[in-house]
Amino acid sequence: MNVHVPPPVVLALDFGGTKTALTVADLHGARLHDRTVETAADQGARAGLERAVDTARILLAGRDPVAVGVSTIGIPGDDGVALAPNIPGWEGLALGRELAQAFPQSRLRLATDVKAAARHEYEAGALRGCDPGLYVNLGTGLAVALVVGGTVLAGRHGASGEIGYNLRFPQDVGRADRVPLEDVVSGKALSRAARSGGGSGQLADHIGEFLDELAFHLVNLTIAVDPERIVVGGGMVRSWDALHGRLRTALDAAVPYPPPLVPAAYPYEAPLLGALALAVEAARSRI
Repeated sequence: MNVHVPPPVVLALDFGGTKTALTVADLHGARLHDRTVETAADQGARAGLERAVDTARILLAGRDPVAVGVSTIGIPGDDGVALAPNIPGWEGLALGRELAQAFPQSRLRLATDVKAAARHEYEAGALRGCDPGLYVNLGTGLAVALVVGGTVLAGRHGASGEIGYNLRFPQDVGRADRVPLEDVVSGKALSRAARSGGGSGQLADHIGEFLDELAFHLVNLTIAVDPERIVVGGGMVRSWDALHGRLRTALDAAVPYPPPLVPAAYPYEAPLLGALALAVEAARSRI
């Protein structure tokens, strides 16, 4: 009697500020089943994690993945996820240990979402061959990743590129009560302005200020790094026509060697695809 053994699979999860994306794929990275669920940040971190795990089990249909690749907002560590204020309680959630318990037969790999996205764009997208390359994420939050010599720069604590914490004014120096850049330059900030700004004219003014402040920081960063190309990903790429002109003008006016500025090849899925690459890599190392 022949017993059918299902082919091995891997699981990838991308935990974002507004949604969690999941995919089950074969060991070559070919996607078999996809699903997206709302993060529902107002329900707390654990509820969001449990919703993602339950959805993953449905997609896996009883199979144990050989490996699980994870990208997440913030910086995943043993005891929590640092610098992840967009989901209440996420910073205190031991994400790695929780997922290891949920999938005990699987190899686990975790990365910051923007760094996972930058790696995928370098390997298979709009940053391919660029050295250095600069990846800018404009989504719920704000962050960048720098690719140097084919490697995404992590930094001493994994926090390289967390420009959402940048100072905004000279008077912010030395102040603990300042407003960080991400609170005014991010998708979350624009959504908040849309809810409270009233008329469309006021929101248009806010978008103009948003782009000017983003351009200010992008220009300074570009001068410091001198990248071969700047690639922009995240949900706000849907408004690329509005973004590009103002940023392009700012770069051309101030940067000694202004680089090309282009949308990501995978503007909305690069973090998930980066997580999938981690899972495939981990699975192959196990075989």
